Amino acid sequence: MDPRPSSDAPPQSVERPVLVWDWPTRLFHWSVVLLVLGAYITIKLNWMDWHVRIGETLLALVLFRLFWGCAGSETARFRHFLKSPAAALHHLRDLFRREPDVQVGHNPAGGWMVVLLLALLLTETLSGLYVYNDVADVGPLSAWMPAVIANAIETLHGVGWDALVVAVILHLSAIVLYALAKGHNLLRPMLTGRKPLPMQLQPPRVGSSIRALCLLVIASAIVVALATYL
Repeated sequence: MDPRPSSDAPPQSVERPVLVWDWPTRLFHWSVVLLVLGAYITIKLNWMDWHVRIGETLLALVLFRLFWGCAGSETARFRHFLKSPAAALHHLRDLFRREPDVQVGHNPAGGWMVVLLLALLLTETLSGLYVYNDVADVGPLSAWMPAVIANAIETLHGVGWDALVVAVILHLSAIVLYALAKGHNLLRPMLTGRKPLPMQLQPPRVGSSIRALCLLVIASAIVVALATYL
């Protein structure tokens, strides 16, 4: 018998490592991980000055990520990974089906998780900045805020933290579930930036590093203004 494979056999998919996550996206991701942990530790130890600085840094990073989501690398852009809710549900229906990971960037469900986390981080950092300015009397606009709104913002800051913790737990659970149920390692590409993909898939476009630095400077300037006047 001829040991060579039949011509009718399906061809083997040839893979090569592809850069799917640029360095600004990865640096943002892991910086947020460390800063959220730092925010938790500092509030527990009542190190308010450090807690506020961490919050301001987080806000600058979130603003940068919003900018980068509009003008950054292809996989970082919202229009690339934000699909319809129906597409996300369709994706989740196949959650326990083991199959090759050929997703270039976020999957449809993961895209909505990114938006949720960014929204919660933005809410938490903005409300925290106002609460600190109101207490420390450093924001000239704080005194103009009606008491009922000021109290609502303070309540929102507490509720927002609880919601953020739940979202983070859900995010971590999804990473573990994808590894166990589908055999997809979502962590390694966010560390290295690369993942093995079939040769026929087009590599995503990568944004300019200079543009990323400019957007970070703009985001930082906005936070300085907010910290001064909010």
